[in-house]
Amino acid sequence: MAARARSSEDTRRRLLDAADTVLREQGYAGTSARTIATTADVNSALVFYHFGGVDGLLLAALDRSSDERMAMHRATAEAARTVEELVEAAVEIYRTDLERGSLAQFSELVAAAVTRPALRAEISTRAERWVAFVEEQWQRVVGGSPLARILPARDVANAAITFYLGVNLFSVLDPDGERTDGVLDLARRLAPRARLLTLRLPGRKG
Repeated sequence: MAARARSSEDTRRRLLDAADTVLREQGYAGTSARTIATTADVNSALVFYHFGGVDGLLLAALDRSSDERMAMHRATAEAARTVEELVEAAVEIYRTDLERGSLAQFSELVAAAVTRPALRAEISTRAERWVAFVEEQWQRVVGGSPLARILPARDVANAAITFYLGVNLFSVLDPDGERTDGVLDLARRLAPRARLLTLRLPGRKG
Protein backbone atom coordinates (compact mmCIF):
# COMPACT_ATOMS: atom_id res chain seq x y z
CA MET A 1 0.00 0.00 0.00
CA ALA A 2 2.78 2.42 0.94
CA ALA A 3 4.65 1.60 -2.27
CA ARG A 4 1.51 2.26 -4.30
CA ALA A 5 1.02 5.63 -2.58
CA ARG A 6 4.62 6.59 -3.29
CA SER A 7 4.17 5.55 -6.93
CA SER A 8 1.04 7.70 -7.20
CA GLU A 9 2.78 10.70 -5.65
CA ASP A 10 5.71 10.26 -7.99
CA THR A 11 3.40 10.12 -11.01
CA ARG A 12 1.65 13.32 -9.92
CA ARG A 13 4.99 15.06 -9.40
CA ARG A 14 6.24 13.98 -12.81
CA LEU A 15 3.05 15.19 -14.46
CA LEU A 16 3.28 18.55 -12.68
CA ASP A 17 6.92 18.95 -13.69
CA ALA A 18 6.09 18.02 -17.27
CA ALA A 19 3.14 20.44 -17.38
CA ASP A 20 5.45 23.26 -16.28
CA THR A 21 7.98 22.38 -18.96
CA VAL A 22 5.50 22.01 -21.82
CA LEU A 23 3.59 25.19 -20.96
CA ARG A 24 6.75 27.28 -20.76
CA GLU A 25 8.38 25.85 -23.86
CA GLN A 26 5.39 25.29 -26.16
CA GLY A 27 2.71 27.58 -24.76
CA TYR A 28 -0.88 26.71 -23.97
CA ALA A 29 -1.58 25.80 -27.61
CA GLY A 30 1.10 23.12 -27.39
CA THR A 31 -0.27 21.45 -24.28
CA SER A 32 -2.18 18.20 -24.56
CA ALA A 33 -2.55 15.11 -22.44
CA ARG A 34 -0.35 13.20 -24.86
CA THR A 35 2.41 15.85 -25.01
CA ILE A 36 2.56 16.26 -21.24
CA ALA A 37 2.40 12.51 -20.59
CA THR A 38 5.17 11.87 -23.10
CA THR A 39 7.36 14.43 -21.38
CA ALA A 40 6.56 12.81 -18.02
CA ASP A 41 7.08 9.32 -19.47
CA VAL A 42 3.67 8.10 -18.25
CA ASN A 43 0.40 7.01 -19.85
CA SER A 44 -1.75 9.95 -21.00
CA ALA A 45 -4.80 8.47 -19.22
CA LEU A 46 -3.11 9.37 -15.93
CA VAL A 47 -3.56 13.07 -16.69
CA PHE A 48 -7.31 12.54 -16.42
CA TYR A 49 -7.07 10.08 -13.54
CA HIS A 50 -5.07 12.41 -11.31
CA PHE A 51 -6.21 15.86 -12.45
CA GLY A 52 -9.43 15.46 -14.42
CA GLY A 53 -7.91 16.83 -17.61
CA VAL A 54 -5.26 19.11 -19.05
CA ASP A 55 -6.61 22.36 -17.59
CA GLY A 56 -6.88 20.77 -14.15
CA LEU A 57 -3.26 19.67 -14.41
CA LEU A 58 -2.07 23.10 -15.58
CA LEU A 59 -3.92 24.79 -12.72
CA ALA A 60 -2.43 22.36 -10.22
CA ALA A 61 1.03 23.13 -11.59
CA LEU A 62 0.27 26.85 -11.31
CA ASP A 63 -0.86 26.38 -7.70
CA ARG A 64 2.34 24.55 -6.83
CA SER A 65 4.43 27.25 -8.45
CA SER A 66 2.43 30.02 -6.76
CA ASP A 67 2.92 28.51 -3.31
CA GLU A 68 6.68 28.33 -3.84
CA ARG A 69 6.85 31.83 -5.30
CA MET A 70 4.68 33.37 -2.59
CA ALA A 71 6.98 32.10 0.15
CA MET A 72 10.07 33.37 -1.69
CA HIS A 73 8.63 36.71 -2.77
CA ARG A 74 7.05 37.47 0.60
CA ALA A 75 10.49 37.26 2.20
CA THR A 76 11.85 39.65 -0.45
CA ALA A 77 9.01 42.17 -0.10
CA GLU A 78 8.86 42.16 3.68
CA ALA A 79 12.50 43.20 3.90
CA ALA A 80 11.50 46.55 2.34
CA ARG A 81 10.95 49.49 4.69
CA THR A 82 10.80 52.42 2.24
CA VAL A 83 9.24 53.12 -1.14
CA GLU A 84 12.66 52.82 -2.77
CA GLU A 85 13.25 49.42 -1.19
CA LEU A 86 9.77 48.29 -2.17
CA VAL A 87 10.44 49.23 -5.80
CA GLU A 88 13.73 47.30 -5.71
CA ALA A 89 11.90 44.31 -4.25
CA ALA A 90 9.31 44.51 -7.04
CA VAL A 91 12.06 44.60 -9.67
CA GLU A 92 13.75 41.59 -8.09
CA ILE A 93 10.47 39.67 -8.02
CA TYR A 94 9.80 40.49 -11.67
CA ARG A 95 13.28 39.45 -12.80
CA THR A 96 13.16 36.23 -10.78
CA ASP A 97 9.82 35.23 -12.28
CA LEU A 98 11.05 36.13 -15.75
CA GLU A 99 14.21 34.02 -15.43
CA ARG A 100 12.40 31.05 -13.89
CA GLY A 101 9.67 31.07 -16.54
CA SER A 102 6.91 31.79 -14.03
CA LEU A 103 5.87 34.95 -15.88
CA ALA A 104 5.46 33.03 -19.13
CA GLN A 105 3.54 30.26 -17.36
CA PHE A 106 0.97 32.58 -15.84
CA SER A 107 0.67 34.74 -18.96
CA GLU A 108 -0.03 31.70 -21.14
CA LEU A 109 -2.91 30.66 -18.89
CA VAL A 110 -4.30 34.19 -18.75
CA ALA A 111 -4.26 34.41 -22.55
CA ALA A 112 -5.98 31.02 -22.85
CA ALA A 113 -8.63 32.11 -20.33
CA VAL A 114 -9.82 34.91 -22.63
CA THR A 115 -11.86 32.42 -24.69
CA ARG A 116 -12.44 29.80 -21.97
CA PRO A 117 -14.91 31.05 -19.32
CA ALA A 118 -14.34 28.16 -16.91
CA LEU A 119 -10.58 28.67 -17.02
CA ARG A 120 -11.09 32.44 -16.72
CA ALA A 121 -12.88 32.01 -13.39
CA GLU A 122 -10.09 29.80 -12.04
CA ILE A 123 -7.35 32.21 -13.14
CA SER A 124 -9.21 35.20 -11.72
CA THR A 125 -9.42 33.52 -8.33
CA ARG A 126 -5.72 32.73 -8.34
CA ALA A 127 -4.72 36.22 -9.50
CA GLU A 128 -6.59 37.77 -6.57
CA ARG A 129 -4.11 36.17 -4.21
CA TRP A 130 -1.32 38.20 -5.81
CA VAL A 131 -3.34 41.39 -5.92
CA ALA A 132 -3.90 41.01 -2.18
CA PHE A 133 -0.17 40.39 -1.66
CA VAL A 134 0.85 43.61 -3.42
CA GLU A 135 -1.89 45.52 -1.63
CA GLU A 136 -0.67 44.23 1.73
CA GLN A 137 2.95 45.19 1.09
CA TRP A 138 2.09 48.69 -0.17
CA GLN A 139 -0.14 49.32 2.82
CA ARG A 140 2.54 48.08 5.20
CA VAL A 141 5.15 50.51 3.85
CA VAL A 142 3.10 53.64 3.11
CA GLY A 143 -0.15 53.12 5.01
CA GLY A 144 -1.43 56.21 6.82
CA SER A 145 0.72 58.60 4.79
CA PRO A 146 -0.29 61.23 2.20
CA LEU A 147 1.11 58.90 -0.47
CA ALA A 148 -1.32 56.19 0.58
CA ARG A 149 -4.20 58.60 0.06
CA ILE A 150 -2.94 59.62 -3.38
CA LEU A 151 -2.15 56.07 -4.44
CA PRO A 152 -4.54 53.66 -2.67
CA ALA A 153 -3.16 50.18 -2.09
CA ARG A 154 -5.80 48.46 -4.22
CA ASP A 155 -5.09 50.69 -7.20
CA VAL A 156 -1.34 50.16 -6.87
CA ALA A 157 -1.87 46.40 -6.68
CA ASN A 158 -4.03 46.39 -9.80
CA ALA A 159 -1.44 48.50 -11.64
CA ALA A 160 1.35 46.13 -10.59
CA ILE A 161 -0.51 43.06 -11.86
CA THR A 162 -1.37 44.87 -15.10
CA PHE A 163 2.32 45.61 -15.65
CA TYR A 164 3.29 42.05 -14.75
CA LEU A 165 0.99 40.59 -17.39
CA GLY A 166 1.45 43.31 -19.97
CA VAL A 167 5.23 43.21 -19.95
CA ASN A 168 5.17 39.62 -21.22
CA LEU A 169 3.22 40.75 -24.31
CA PHE A 170 5.38 43.85 -24.64
CA SER A 171 8.42 41.62 -24.97
CA VAL A 172 7.33 40.99 -28.57
CA LEU A 173 8.09 44.68 -29.27
CA ASP A 174 11.02 44.82 -26.87
CA PRO A 175 13.04 41.63 -27.52
CA ASP A 176 16.20 42.85 -25.79
CA GLY A 177 14.28 44.19 -22.77
CA GLU A 178 15.73 47.68 -23.14
CA ARG A 179 12.41 49.50 -23.06
CA THR A 180 11.16 47.41 -20.17
CA ASP A 181 14.34 48.25 -18.26
CA GLY A 182 13.57 51.90 -18.98
CA VAL A 183 10.18 51.57 -17.29
CA LEU A 184 11.79 49.93 -14.26
CA ASP A 185 14.40 52.68 -14.10
CA LEU A 186 11.61 55.26 -14.22
CA ALA A 187 10.05 53.66 -11.16
CA ARG A 188 13.43 53.82 -9.42
CA ARG A 189 13.76 57.55 -10.22
CA LEU A 190 10.27 58.33 -9.00
CA ALA A 191 10.56 56.34 -5.77
CA PRO A 192 12.69 58.89 -3.81
CA ARG A 193 10.26 61.67 -4.71
CA ALA A 194 7.30 59.52 -3.74
CA ARG A 195 8.98 58.77 -0.40
CA LEU A 196 8.71 62.45 0.51
CA LEU A 197 4.96 61.92 0.70
CA THR A 198 5.43 59.20 3.33
CA LEU A 199 7.17 61.59 5.73
CA ARG A 200 5.26 63.20 8.56
CA LEU A 201 5.90 66.70 9.87
CA PRO A 202 6.86 67.07 13.56
CA GLY A 203 3.86 67.47 15.76
CA ARG A 204 1.47 66.00 13.18
CA LYS A 205 -0.34 62.74 13.77
CA GLY A 206 -1.10 59.97 11.16
